[in-house]
Amino acid sequence: MTDGIAAVSWGEGRIDRFWIGPDGDLLHAAFDGGRWLETESLGGTPASTPGVTAWAEDQLQVFAVFPDGELWNRYWDGTSWHPWESLAGVLDPAGGAAASSWSADRIDVWAAGRDGRTWHRWWDGRSWVPWEQLED
Repeated sequence: MTDGIAAVSWGEGRIDRFWIGPDGDLLHAAFDGGRWLETESLGGTPASTPGVTAWAEDQLQVFAVFPDGELWNRYWDGTSWHPWESLAGVLDPAGGAAASSWSADRIDVWAAGRDGRTWHRWWDGRSWVPWEQLED
């Protein structure tokens, strides 16, 4: 019942994977210390494959397009998951999301718009920069 899996590593011997569960929520499991830890639900209603990035050691950000066509995200600060937050958008719920980061001061996310074009938004270290349409 999953559309796909997203995975990321923030350090040696660590892998975090994310997928949509049979109840439609976002699931997360981590490989740490040579074994898979218990799967947990992060809730939400992702409509397609999530995107994930690590922006520092033990720091994760996961993105998903919800049925409302907005991009939603949650992040792990090394201690706990923060609540879902909307980053808006007019996105294709079936299109999924992709993410990347080169530091805590730069997180990028891409998603397909309802217009069929690629849309991009990024964290500049202080706030989320408004959506921009990319040339395809």
